[in-house]
Amino acid sequence: MINKKEIIAIVLSTIILSFVLALQDLKEYFLIFSGAILLIILINVLAKKLTAYYWDSEIEMKIWEARQFWYRKHWKLKKPIQIGLLLPIILKILTAGLINWMACLVFETKGKIYKAAKKHGLYHFSEVSEAQIGYIAAIGIVANLFFGAIGYFLGFEIFAKFNLWYAFFNMAPLGTLDGTKIYFGSRLIWNILAVIVLIGVLTTILIV
Repeated sequence: MINKKEIIAIVLSTIILSFVLALQDLKEYFLIFSGAILLIILINVLAKKLTAYYWDSEIEMKIWEARQFWYRKHWKLKKPIQIGLLLPIILKILTAGLINWMACLVFETKGKIYKAAKKHGLYHFSEVSEAQIGYIAAIGIVANLFFGAIGYFLGFEIFAKFNLWYAFFNMAPLGTLDGTKIYFGSRLIWNILAVIVLIGVLTTILIV
């Protein structure tokens, strides 16, 4: 289900996010955070891949890239910048550690070409609608919220907290992040998830 390019993207994202989150004490927390972050990303990715399979489509995970430096289409960069790997580090530095950005990965969707089980045996192309792409992205967020809740009740507070923060930053309607896909797929679903995620994040802050 996960190809080599996706594995590299997931591993790089895990390393960057773990480094940023454990920066104050790398020796003690880096390996622990790496395990938690890797599991969180895999939960998100596998949930989306299974949902895509249900819609007769497939997704490929990639590191979030910036291809334009302004809103006009012709203002493009010669080479895309892997903003998914740079933004967590830049924001960590600029905010003196206050913001731990956790959105590194995005996905592209395409419909599958498969042999129809009908008399003529013709190939059929299943197009993926904007709404379906939004549902795929939304399931990833829901999976993180669900497993975060389980982690909290089992006493794994760090795992629960990181799930919430991962969902929170990926809900941002920026570029090609999941939040953008959900927003244009269904504003109702985006609003509902945004409220749930925001309440969860505010709760973790108040408890701390």
